[in-house]
Amino acid sequence: MIHAQDLTKSFADLKRGSVYALDHVSFDVQPGEIYGLLGPNGAGKTTCLRIISTVLRPTSGSAVVAGYDVATQPEKVRSRIGFMSGNTGIYDRMTAREMVEYFGRMYGLEEDALQQRIEEIFETLQMHDISDILGSKMSTGMKQKVSIARTIVHDPPVLIFDEPTTGLDVLVARAVIKAIESLRDQGKCIIFSTHIMREVEKLCDRIAIIHKGKILATGTIDELESEYDEPDMEELFFELISRSDAQVAAELS
Repeated sequence: MIHAQDLTKSFADLKRGSVYALDHVSFDVQPGEIYGLLGPNGAGKTTCLRIISTVLRPTSGSAVVAGYDVATQPEKVRSRIGFMSGNTGIYDRMTAREMVEYFGRMYGLEEDALQQRIEEIFETLQMHDISDILGSKMSTGMKQKVSIARTIVHDPPVLIFDEPTTGLDVLVARAVIKAIESLRDQGKCIIFSTHIMREVEKLCDRIAIIHKGKILATGTIDELESEYDEPDMEELFFELISRSDAQVAAELS
């Protein structure tokens, strides 16, 4: 469903020359799977997801989503993905229902199909009680529900979540995680970016540990813990990051 091959994104820097935000990253994600991108802030997670969602063009490499190339067929890709981040904006002067309707119409849903889809989503996410609340009056939890609803209103086969629980309290974050689990159970292909170890352990079928634009390791949690002989995922993460930093420092010295 998603195939990324040698994705690279570089930016020009007056002092350092070319700076690589993403450096030859490759991975595949299948339907009914949550693929986690685990890395510290600035690791390249968001850059990767922005390329997959056609917001950024890769400097080199390729990515195919649901059979369409992100660089040459961006419109086809956009109609088949849903994207949600932790800082997704909500319109203050629109109600929850109006916002979801607005996005559904942008995706070209027929009115009858749209209203039926909204009823299904509002029932699943328990949103009927906030249907008529304006964005300016919503709590953080309400806003996250609306963000999820508008992300999935067109029922895309591929979903991209970029640190969706950032800044949320425990109860709201748990509700977001449960919603994502439900989407996987529906057969969706999901990429989930986070720096929170607990979310990775709870959600992800496979993960890639990414740091400074490079994938350091990839596999299931059991596979990685076995390969590196480290039964604690958090310790494994810090060990790989430390090794990578030490290697870079040695190359520069």
